[in-house]
Amino acid sequence: MASPDCEAAIEAARTSGNALLKFISPNDVGITGTHQRGFYLPKRDGVWQLFTSQPPTRGMFNKRVVTIEWQIAAHATRSAITWYGEKTRSEYRLTRFGRDFPFLTRDSVGDLFVLVPLNLDSFRAFLLDLPDDIEELQAALGVRFGQGWAIYQNGAPLEETEDECIERQFRAFVEQLTTFPSGEVFSTAARRAAEDCLREFAHQDLDSSLLKLMECEYRLFRLAERALCTREVQRVFADVDDFLKTASTIMNRRKSRAGRSLENHVGALFARRGVPHAMRPPEIDGEPDVVIPSVAAYLDSTWPTERLFVVGVKTTCKDRWRQVLNEARRVQHKYILTVQPGISEKQLTEMYQAGVSLIVPKALHRDYPANTQVEILTMEQFVARVENDLRR
Repeated sequence: MASPDCEAAIEAARTSGNALLKFISPNDVGITGTHQRGFYLPKRDGVWQLFTSQPPTRGMFNKRVVTIEWQIAAHATRSAITWYGEKTRSEYRLTRFGRDFPFLTRDSVGDLFVLVPLNLDSFRAFLLDLPDDIEELQAALGVRFGQGWAIYQNGAPLEETEDECIERQFRAFVEQLTTFPSGEVFSTAARRAAEDCLREFAHQDLDSSLLKLMECEYRLFRLAERALCTREVQRVFADVDDFLKTASTIMNRRKSRAGRSLENHVGALFARRGVPHAMRPPEIDGEPDVVIPSVAAYLDSTWPTERLFVVGVKTTCKDRWRQVLNEARRVQHKYILTVQPGISEKQLTEMYQAGVSLIVPKALHRDYPANTQVEILTMEQFVARVENDLRR
């Protein structure tokens, strides 16, 4: 049976004829380290007209103050709908809710946010966290949640598959590019698409999330590469050296992006789980990829070494895994996080002898020998160990 809040949300949506429905993502509540807290609003074909008169124009910044009546009795906010179209950003956000606002916390991730426009200046909003309520609303409005967003427009559902949602966001991102952005910008765009388009992403384990993010970013990078490099590779080259130089630039960009992509997503997933960490801290000898819990703890001689974790992040190991042995020398036992599908028994034995443990996404464990001596953890197992040791 639907709750009173669910029934009120259905009635408001039907009366208005329009509603935006969104599962709250980690990005919305500000636990992924990107931009400010606030509900991300879609800019897809004409949907933005449900909540603003400002079109999604590149190079523009626009903010409008609106009134929102929430499901809490007599609770309203003077919030802001802002279009960020400058630099690398291209998004609408609903922000400014005042202190002690109860709907943008870690516990809100996965709840359903329903925004009903009354006009461009006032809205009603609801947060639903009960599975029965979500199913009831979905059935009543005829919408389905194959993605993070669902749209109820002019009294009918406007549907989009997860893959279509990701493709749309990626193409919008690429259309703004004139040069290759930094790896961090690529990683952030890939995470945004996963959070906004994949309903289950917020609830996936860390191992599945990491592989999905790597897949998403590779897809985005190849789309950008085709858009930005096609003219370069189709031109007439001056000579063989000119051709080789161009090919080398493209290959080097691919290799450097892959490594930094993995580091970026590992850091974001640690942040999502609330794991305190520092990425590539220059203050620590060797500049390790990840230090847990902090630089201050590492530099504090009274902090127990058994409560320090040093992680090397490597897309592939080969002989490069030995680099971690010379990083953060205070900590003897090191970890290497990799997405390499399988490592030779000889290398695994050498890692064991060097006091190294591996962190490998769960789906890749089947490609590793079952009888190896080296410890091979999933990301979830590693985080559980960190959380346990830091609580002591």
